[in-house]
Amino acid sequence: MIELHGIEKSFGSLQVLGGIDLHIGRGEVVSIVGPSGAGKTTLLQIMGTLYRPDRGSVRIDGTDVLALGRRELARFRGARLGFVFQFHQLLPEFTAVENVMIPALIAGRSVRPSRERAMQLLDFLKLTDRAAHKPSELSGGEKQRVAVARALINDPAIVLADEPSGSLDSQNKAELHQLFFDLRDRFGQTFVIVTHDEELARLTDRTVHLVDGRIVSPQPDGPQPADGPEAAV
Repeated sequence: MIELHGIEKSFGSLQVLGGIDLHIGRGEVVSIVGPSGAGKTTLLQIMGTLYRPDRGSVRIDGTDVLALGRRELARFRGARLGFVFQFHQLLPEFTAVENVMIPALIAGRSVRPSRERAMQLLDFLKLTDRAAHKPSELSGGEKQRVAVARALINDPAIVLADEPSGSLDSQNKAELHQLFFDLRDRFGQTFVIVTHDEELARLTDRTVHLVDGRIVSPQPDGPQPADGPEAAV
């Protein structure tokens, strides 16, 4: 589903990623963890085609995205990728259902089917009664679930989430974490989640540990059994 080979990225003289090889399979829920400044968000943005690497190759669902022109890449991104951010990024002047509809309208879908699909997603996320409310009238957990619905409106193959529960309280955080797995089971998407949340990382199918721009094996706290978890490299 996602294949990265030899990914390098620098900003000026600062090398942020130093040779990343990573394969993420269809339907996986994968977390990316590491200290601040390790390159997690940069790696996620390269997967999301928002940054181009200085070196290396990026294939998403069989497509060499680095070979696409600007317009082709924008269409590919809109159709195949969904994004969830830490601070939801909802537009304050629009209602919940209107916020969810926006990517579908940008993709050229007509209003009526876009609204119907948005309402289906809000119903699945138990937000039907909040559809007509603006972001200022929603709780933090509700805002983030609306943001998840927005990420799903175009039925993307991959959802990329950057610290999605970082601004939530414990209850809403736990509900959001479970939601990712419910969505994978219901819709079959692949999820890649950058997080500092150790609880979420433990729940995911696989954890990628990033340190100083490189994937490393996690350091165990003690002796591991022979059939214990393997390093995600």
